[in-house]
Amino acid sequence: MEPMFLKAVEAHEGDDNYTRAIEVMRRNGSEYPQILHMFSFKMHATVHLERFTQEIMRESAPLSPGIRELIAGYTSHLNQCPF
Repeated sequence: MEPMFLKAVEAHEGDDNYTRAIEVMRRNGSEYPQILHMFSFKMHATVHLERFTQEIMRESAPLSPGIRELIAGYTSHLNQCPF
């Protein structure tokens, strides 16, 4: 995996689930979405993103949560981004 442009963000080690997930994936030699570094770096902002995502993906809407996940996965695939 190529290093991030934001070295301080990539080097940040917080006491949160995102940092722990990064550590596990690194130990396993797995690639992972580098946005996890940003989530760990700015936890106060991440909380809002988590709430937004939960509302968009899980709450009542014309499309089922499964269809919304399928759309998100397909969009990520088109953008060559792991989902």
